[in-house]
Amino acid sequence: MAILCDTEIIERCQKTAMITPFATELIKVENDRKIISYGLSSYGYDVRVGSEFAIFDPNLTSSPLIDPKNFTAPEIYKKIDADHCIIPANGFVLGHTIEFFKIPRDIIVICVGKSTYARCGIIVNVTPIEPEWEGQVVLEFSNTTSLPVKLYAKEGASQFMFFKADKTCEVSYKDRKGKYFGQSGITDPRI
Repeated sequence: MAILCDTEIIERCQKTAMITPFATELIKVENDRKIISYGLSSYGYDVRVGSEFAIFDPNLTSSPLIDPKNFTAPEIYKKIDADHCIIPANGFVLGHTIEFFKIPRDIIVICVGKSTYARCGIIVNVTPIEPEWEGQVVLEFSNTTSLPVKLYAKEGASQFMFFKADKTCEVSYKDRKGKYFGQSGITDPRI
């Protein structure tokens, strides 16, 4: 298994629309203002978080338990659409990538956080993106600090690294009709 470099990522995006929209370089300034970077890097792609956020209430009192088999979103979090989101102290927020992904059958994707947010106490979590998965990726942001942290919409949020397998998988995410295939926006847990 090998990680894809920038030229290989470009080639894949040109042939298969692996990432849409796709920035062929790391964008650090937009409209004459500095932003948290997004776009192609040496061995990955820095994705942007959209403007839709689901903020989990840290003072949750209406439901004593979050149950992934019986998820009740209106009781668990509130959704907002804004140019930024304040992640409460020790809080948790969901967002989604602006980019839409079509992962080839011989690729698996791993997500890591961006250092700018990591230095502010933010951990970004995404499960591996499997071969032949398609959609917008739900991003999970955890604030490990005792202070609120600002998260900027339409700016870089995490980095994806693409690994090419030595051998193509027998059964892909699409083949097994994965429950999050084709998701758009913030998608609640499904069983």
